[in-house]
Amino acid sequence: MTDDAPWLVVGLGNPGREYAGNRHNVGFMVADLLGSRVGGKFGRHKRAVAEAAEGRLGFGGPKLILAKPLTFMNLAGAPVAALSQFYKVPLENVIAVHDELDVPYGQVRAKRGGGEGGHNGLRSMSRSLGGKEYARVRVGIGRPPGRQDPADYVLSDFSGAERKELDFLVDRAADVVEAVVLEGVEWAQNKYHGS
Repeated sequence: MTDDAPWLVVGLGNPGREYAGNRHNVGFMVADLLGSRVGGKFGRHKRAVAEAAEGRLGFGGPKLILAKPLTFMNLAGAPVAALSQFYKVPLENVIAVHDELDVPYGQVRAKRGGGEGGHNGLRSMSRSLGGKEYARVRVGIGRPPGRQDPADYVLSDFSGAERKELDFLVDRAADVVEAVVLEGVEWAQNKYHGS
């Protein structure tokens, strides 16, 4: 981790109003909240197919570039790689924020590197960035009920019961992102994984 290097926080999701409330778009929701926390305004980036916002975490804190790729999830890697080159962000300062089937709804997990677990957005990022050693903030959406196809499940909206907790979940995920930037993945795991 380079002390003065910026951080690139990528909220994964699909562009378009019809996807806005989908479980798969929770990464966009977290990016939007972080944008309001750091006073950044999202706008179309000139070098990448993405919306981006810039800000600092706290007074004089690390610089954050927040990104929402405007490609579909399975092609998210190219805009992420373009942004990381443009802002000179080292791989270890990239954080992907994404929905996670293998984490129960309402929980948030941080990790560095590892496999993609069938997540096409992560697979595309790993390929385009040339490595897997970026951080991930995994926002738990749980497993689909019954025999529902996971692909249909992630592209459906949060249920009414889930929506009651959604603001809290998004807020917690944003807290975890900030903890990873300021204190590191291990510290964030120790603080947030127990609850």
